[in-house]
Amino acid sequence: MRQRVIRVAVVAVAVALVLFAVPLAITIRSEFFGQARDQLERSALRVGPHFVPGSTTLPQTETDTLVGVYDLNLRLQAGTGPAVADRVTRNAANGAVADGQIGDNLVVAVPILSSEDVVDVARASVALSVVWRRVILAWLVLAALAVVSLVVAILVARRQARLITEPLEALSATSQRVADGDLRARAELSGIPEIHRVAGTHNAMVSRLTEMIEKERHFSDNASHQLRTPLTGLQLGLEAAMANPGADLRSVLSDATHRVRELHATVDDVLALARLSPDQWLVAAPHPMGQLMADVESRWDGELAAEGRRLVLDLAPEATTMHVPGSLVTQILNVLIDNALGHGRGSVRLTVREIGETLAVDVADEGSIAMESAAVFDRGTSGGHGQGIGLSLARSMAEASGGRLVLTSRSPATFTLFLPGDSVQEGRQRQLAAD
Repeated sequence: MRQRVIRVAVVAVAVALVLFAVPLAITIRSEFFGQARDQLERSALRVGPHFVPGSTTLPQTETDTLVGVYDLNLRLQAGTGPAVADRVTRNAANGAVADGQIGDNLVVAVPILSSEDVVDVARASVALSVVWRRVILAWLVLAALAVVSLVVAILVARRQARLITEPLEALSATSQRVADGDLRARAELSGIPEIHRVAGTHNAMVSRLTEMIEKERHFSDNASHQLRTPLTGLQLGLEAAMANPGADLRSVLSDATHRVRELHATVDDVLALARLSPDQWLVAAPHPMGQLMADVESRWDGELAAEGRRLVLDLAPEATTMHVPGSLVTQILNVLIDNALGHGRGSVRLTVREIGETLAVDVADEGSIAMESAAVFDRGTSGGHGQGIGLSLARSMAEASGGRLVLTSRSPATFTLFLPGDSVQEGRQRQLAAD
């Protein structure tokens, strides 16, 4: 591209020089021939006042100029010239200045007057080669200026091409780094407005691409985290049935079917949240709080009982019919109960209460949390053998929908989900509409 920019600039300058130099060269030629005629005329005019008839001496003229005086018989009296007057000299004998080219000479003839009568003719001439030598010398100077101008244009074009192409080459290199997988690469902004905008757009595109890839990666991690618990339960149930030849197949299949339904519901919830933007989570798939808590109890009661633990529900009567975003709250509660199952001990208590226009859901167990409260929700931080995804996922879902998830007590371990007033208000409107 750099060579192309230089080539275009040089061609443009060359065309401009040609369009300028050709008319100027023609003008120079005309000007030099005009100056030669004027000089010859002045030389001839200087002869008239000083010429004495019969004299053979003429005033001194320039070296290249030949001057002669002719009588009315058109014969050379003095000076240098043809013995018999030429066409130009004969024309001047009629009383007017005449000029023209005679052979290889440029000739100007001027009548010499006495009492307004033509008495002689002064003829001045110069070789055409002398005039052309001056013209060619001027053309050479013009050509040298054109060459200098072209060289300067090439140097300027190279510099401008470098200024233009270097940011584009850097942008291309940055794009290649991004294509090779380095999503941290960013293009440097340029002082050229157009390239500056391209670099800014490129950086915005890469940032958006990075955000989308990060979102997809988190979605994959989140989905695998949410699906791992029901899949593990299903696998353990089937493996236990295979290890016990006398197991009741109907009971095993019923339990497997139940877990498959839970798995199907989890997949539906995760996909539903993935399809919606966070600002739509709050109003997605509304469910009455009483029904949602019953579904949560059905999902987790058996698993907690298998560990010798209980799931206790404490639902305020006025909150039973409140509608909340089912998919969102279900996934958050699943994470919190699974965390209590894996890292807590004793009974797990779910408490639903209203605080003004805010709905609060507490998930507590009888265990304790040793790590600092600020680190509990950090992605990748785990108090056991987990991957540290669950609590981070739950908090991000709560915050993206305008709510909050906080650790309200480290001992006993208690997490509280606060749903915003918009959700409570919408639930009340649904309740009034139902009544």
